[in-house]
Amino acid sequence: MAFGRSSRSRRPVEPVTLKILVAGGFGVGKTTLVGAVSEIRPLRTEERLSEAGRPVDDTDGVESKTTTTVAMDFGRITLREDLVLYLFGTPGQDRFWFLWDELAQGALGAVVLADTRRLEDCFAAVDYFEQRAIPFTVAVNCFEGADRFPTETVQAALDLDPEVPVLMCDARDRSSVRDVLVAVVEHALAHADRPREPATT
Repeated sequence: MAFGRSSRSRRPVEPVTLKILVAGGFGVGKTTLVGAVSEIRPLRTEERLSEAGRPVDDTDGVESKTTTTVAMDFGRITLREDLVLYLFGTPGQDRFWFLWDELAQGALGAVVLADTRRLEDCFAAVDYFEQRAIPFTVAVNCFEGADRFPTETVQAALDLDPEVPVLMCDARDRSSVRDVLVAVVEHALAHADRPREPATT
């Protein structure tokens, strides 16, 4: 008598783990984004803003913000049984940018979170990933009361290559953030599969 393969005999799937960075300006919602989607309790390294830091911390437009990330945020999400993303949120203030090189090592891709009220704050992140050829997606965090613009307008304002995806999102909403992460992975994998241009001499 023939028997089908028992489900108990199947080996568990060993998931592929990918590293994704979440970057952007101060107060744009990086910590919120990681926390909204993480299936584990996110690691946060937030400290309260102090009077001593006010001369170097630009809080224009985010006056109600009382804390800042001083090292990184960390979370994890399983997109599929065989695919897990590790999320690393970068600090947004200039004085902590020395940490970015450490966090960027081994990253498949990145999310650049943007706020249309302070769009210039994400220029540094865009430049960073362009210079290091790290594929990235721009996600516009749709804050209440902020003007809404077509994705084409945001792309032109940031002077992005046409291939860079721009999406609207709500950093508080798990489903919205998940869509952004799927777009990042798809863009990064397509970028990796693209044939490299031969070096010119």
